[in-house]
Amino acid sequence: MLIAGEASGDLLAAVLVKALKQSPETRAMPFPPEFFGAGGARMAEAGVELAVSLTKYSVIGLADALKRYWQFKRIFDRLLQLALEREPDIIICVDFSGFNRRFAGAIKKHIRARRGIFLNWDPKIVQYVSPQVWASRPGRAHQLERDVDLLLSIFPFEKEWYARRAPGLRVEFVGHPIVDRYASLRDKLRAKWAPVTPVLLLLPGSRESELKRHLPVMLAAAQRIQSQGSVFLRMVLPTERMAELAKSQTTSLPRLQVQVGNLADSLAAATVAIASTGTVTLECAYFGVPTVAIYKAAWSDYLIACQIVQVKHLAMPNLLAAEEIYPEFIQHKATPDNISRAALNLLNHPERRSAVKARLAEVTQSLGEPGASQRAAMAILQLLPA
Repeated sequence: MLIAGEASGDLLAAVLVKALKQSPETRAMPFPPEFFGAGGARMAEAGVELAVSLTKYSVIGLADALKRYWQFKRIFDRLLQLALEREPDIIICVDFSGFNRRFAGAIKKHIRARRGIFLNWDPKIVQYVSPQVWASRPGRAHQLERDVDLLLSIFPFEKEWYARRAPGLRVEFVGHPIVDRYASLRDKLRAKWAPVTPVLLLLPGSRESELKRHLPVMLAAAQRIQSQGSVFLRMVLPTERMAELAKSQTTSLPRLQVQVGNLADSLAAATVAIASTGTVTLECAYFGVPTVAIYKAAWSDYLIACQIVQVKHLAMPNLLAAEEIYPEFIQHKATPDNISRAALNLLNHPERRSAVKARLAEVTQSLGEPGASQRAAMAILQLLPA
């Protein structure tokens, strides 16, 4: 059983399922394994029987989650009942930490309550992608230690972090899937794209709520940058709907190209990017794109975050480097003036961009070799009884 609640998790789970199916251990089984659960279109394409198309309910922040509490509660109860009925050998929780952490806890609570009364079902629970408990709420590491049989980590520092705080939790660093996704493409695309005019890439986020908060300041910053000299503007969004929403607000920038998907080509061609913090900043780093990272949250979420977040940086390349490689502007600091000033500093100074690229190469090297999904599949299959 697999549960993924976001587009990134849907892709990650789909690639994992393919790796599991292609594993020699799986092919040697007398009966092929069945895959079911909740996720999105990628998982369905990979052969997962979806009981719930969960990715369409993706939310960000506490405010959005509270608005959909009862909807998620109904989905949660439905999936829990499905697990109890079908009794999978392994339950793989893919990212989506708030939902999946509670789901793992509910499964283990059910098992513990019935232990010793003719209950033979005792599934192994895997968490693929560590919740960011190292950034906030570190006490939740003990809950993972209690309820999760295997945590598959995609960042190199996490295994040591858990070893100090939750030594009973088995953690395996399998590498970052971004390396598999782009390793064979990166050098080819870099050679393909050598634009004469500098290219500024705008990446406002993968959710509509992020688009609404980030687009106005990004567009205002882009106007300031374009007024300072010749620069080609491109924006990449994940869906047609988000692209249409963006185009309705970009009439003041007629030379801005808005495209759906094909991020790798755009990263290879980019001189500088302005991006929301999150996974996309790591993709920028992998392609060596100097980037200005921004984030604006709902004020209620921001005020809560101020109380619980324990890390100095939000952009993952900065976290991995333990220094600010990418300038970061969060909440009230994410103004058009601050963003445009930082972006122009990168656009106008090639030596500055070269220094950033050198540090990014060191950071991305720590993400591991290609084969993350295969290593994850191998670790999962080892949980099955001999």
